[in-house]
Amino acid sequence: MSDLEIKDAQLIFETVWRDIEARFGRESLRFPKEIILLGGAPGAGKGTNTDFITKTRGLTCPPIVISALLDSPDAKRLKDAGNMVGDREVVGLLLRELMEPAYRDGVILDGFPRTNVQVECLKLLVDKMQELRREFYNTPLGIHFRQPTIHIMVLFVDERESIARQLKRGRETLAHNEEVQRTGIGQMLEDRATDHDEALAQRRYRVFKEQTWEALQSLKEIFHYHFINAQGTLAEVEQNILHELDYQSTLELDPRTVDRMRHLPVASEIIVHARQELVKRLDGYEFGQPELFAQVVAFISRKMMPIVRRHAISGAAHINTEDPLLDNPAALAMLIDVFSERGFHAVVDLHRIDVPERVDLATGLIVCRMKKVYRIQIRFQGSEIRRG
Repeated sequence: MSDLEIKDAQLIFETVWRDIEARFGRESLRFPKEIILLGGAPGAGKGTNTDFITKTRGLTCPPIVISALLDSPDAKRLKDAGNMVGDREVVGLLLRELMEPAYRDGVILDGFPRTNVQVECLKLLVDKMQELRREFYNTPLGIHFRQPTIHIMVLFVDERESIARQLKRGRETLAHNEEVQRTGIGQMLEDRATDHDEALAQRRYRVFKEQTWEALQSLKEIFHYHFINAQGTLAEVEQNILHELDYQSTLELDPRTVDRMRHLPVASEIIVHARQELVKRLDGYEFGQPELFAQVVAFISRKMMPIVRRHAISGAAHINTEDPLLDNPAALAMLIDVFSERGFHAVVDLHRIDVPERVDLATGLIVCRMKKVYRIQIRFQGSEIRRG
């Protein structure tokens, strides 16, 4: 039986699930709406990038770090030797932790899944979450059983970089802990034996490649899969993460919500050809209405750019003008397009103001003229001088 418990994902999961259902009750089995499974080679920067991913996805809870859950003496001995903890223990601890209310909207799992058995248990968990959603869909409890969204995020570095980072972390941890012991200030950091032995660090990386890497790859066709090149600087890795987590809420929303909003375009559909269209319009101004276009460019150069330059620090200029040139709708469109092409963001509001001119003495009525004021907001990337 012990051999089956180690290798049979169905048996492991059903055992754990029965325990969870008995402990919390079926109606209270409320799992996170979004689960980001953060995996990666040792030293790839999972801990370093977790805060950035948390902020990017708008999560408010700390991550669940699997290695921190597995703090039993037996588990620690396995980790120190560069080995992995049993799947049943991992799955049981994780499912109990996921029931915490703090994780309802979403959570990052650091270090799960790492084996093929854990992958199968993950699939079974998602099946159960969807089963619960179907069961309670048309009940007052339906709002608590939302469409689950699963992201697989893999931070990857090669073997050489992984070993170098592990050993560097070991040196930094040792120095930190010595300082804490000397001064009594601060908290001791976990000191891993694998971070001080090149052979163990190498073994830990190869265990990742042989087990975890294969396990994570098997999920590519099932869940949202993000492969992040983590070899570069922190800023480069963050840009890679942003690129991978681009807008995709349609994949996360309930189908009924998607149907309700289906006729509304997403921003990416609108802007996909925006640059090409902008170029066409500007060339059309030059060849189709050259005199008006020249007047608009001259107006921007003489009257607007001096004001914009004075706001280079803030990156925001507010300009009011009554120039009759802008009464021509074509001129107004040209002005906005010129600023867009130059890298600015321009917004124009027209305000009509009644200005008293005279009083009709016979009737007592006040006769007004219409004053048109164009309020133009110009925004751009401001200077970083004196910021921070």
